Amino acid sequence: MRLAHFLIVVLGWLAPVAGWSQSPGSRLPEPVARALAQAGIPESGIGLYVHEIGADRPLVALGAERAFNPASTIKLVTTYAALDALGPAFVWNTEVYAAGPLEQGVLQGDLILKGYGDPKLTLENFWLLLRNVRARGVREIRGDLMLDRSYFAREENDPGRFDDQPNRPYNTGPDALLVNFKAVRLQFVPEIETRSVKILAEPALPQLQIVNNLALNGGACGDWVSRLGTEVRATGNSMQLAFNGAFAASCGEKIRHMSVFSHPQYVYGLFNELWRELGGTLAGGVREGEVPPSARLMLATPSETLAEIVRDINKFSNNVMARQLFLTLGAAAFGAPATTEKAARAVRQWLAAKGLSFPELVLENGSGLSRVERISAKSLGQLLLHAFRSPVMPELIASLPLVAVDGTMRKRLRDAGVAGQAHIKTGSLANVRAIAGYVLDREGRRVVIVFLVNHTRAAVAQPVFDALLKWAYSRAAGDSGAVPRKALKK
Repeated sequence: MRLAHFLIVVLGWLAPVAGWSQSPGSRLPEPVARALAQAGIPESGIGLYVHEIGADRPLVALGAERAFNPASTIKLVTTYAALDALGPAFVWNTEVYAAGPLEQGVLQGDLILKGYGDPKLTLENFWLLLRNVRARGVREIRGDLMLDRSYFAREENDPGRFDDQPNRPYNTGPDALLVNFKAVRLQFVPEIETRSVKILAEPALPQLQIVNNLALNGGACGDWVSRLGTEVRATGNSMQLAFNGAFAASCGEKIRHMSVFSHPQYVYGLFNELWRELGGTLAGGVREGEVPPSARLMLATPSETLAEIVRDINKFSNNVMARQLFLTLGAAAFGAPATTEKAARAVRQWLAAKGLSFPELVLENGSGLSRVERISAKSLGQLLLHAFRSPVMPELIASLPLVAVDGTMRKRLRDAGVAGQAHIKTGSLANVRAIAGYVLDREGRRVVIVFLVNHTRAAVAQPVFDALLKWAYSRAAGDSGAVPRKALKK
């Protein structure tokens, strides 16, 4: 009986630290270790860093100083640097110039569009820009449409190099005059009465031809994209999209986005279509060049603010927008034309000015769509700790997906206590999975979490991430390396 009583006392004393497999800091929390073992991922394949805000040491640091591919969590470096260096109210302008006199609605010369890298010049915003041109009295353009894309350098970009998917919009390269992400929205509409499938394209570019050989069937929807049998063919200045195979009526209406044109082709086609709809005419063609000194500025249309842009980049992990922002940092720091080398140098210069030393850091495009980008879990964790003390902290945290609520974390952990209590950026590549962000635990303490997995079994790491987030939210009061609260108040 005395032995039993002794064991009860000892177990009660150990209860506050039951979440640890070994001593805090050097070992995994037990639920995480168990999930990692079940996933078949060795500790050598992970970099983990957990640090409570205000603590003098991390709660967990395992493999934290090893350089890993961070996938899209590297966007935290790009977006924090941009918010701090450029300011949340920063905007990009898109300018329209007239290279000739305007008489009775006729522009006797070229209409020039000059871009400065707006990451979100959408179809709607481009239409508003052209409507503004029409409102200023331009009806007929006797010259060409001239595109000034000189703010970004013409760096080589092979959209198929990363994953052999050149027509996926996420592989669209950056451009100073990026419009609508250079994407065409394809809507597949089953028509039961005629046993056919209608394909609607938006925008309906004049140089886009769609060949529809789809057959409607009654099977299960399943992986409907792989059954489309898509073929892309270039025919002169036009592009042909041919769809063969079957489409299941049970799929209902489906949407797919594709990128098949070059930047100048896309802008020219979209301009022609919208300008015609607005009642305008264009006599000439399209050409590229820089705005001549004699051209007259007609209007400058600002983008959304950087704070809004950063939200889209992080909530939905938009690679194209992140690359535009990365290059903007280079141009802002070292002048146009922007290059990836200038951008990487600008970020390193900014880190040094903040007293942050990340010697292992490798930057390629700032988006995470890269096989060579590297950072350690500790460095990313230190960045998040620094950001929490920054004036732009609210903008950065609000840009991260909220667990079980929105963005890339919308469908995760809906029935867990951590739902709605953590802002987490995700990352995913072949053999790479990552999460990084902030957890507000049940005691009201804010915790920085970075978990990087580089391993052939990384695709099954989600339960491990979930276990860590649950543990971080519900850990016992004793599981903390925080300095005493009284000391924090001094």
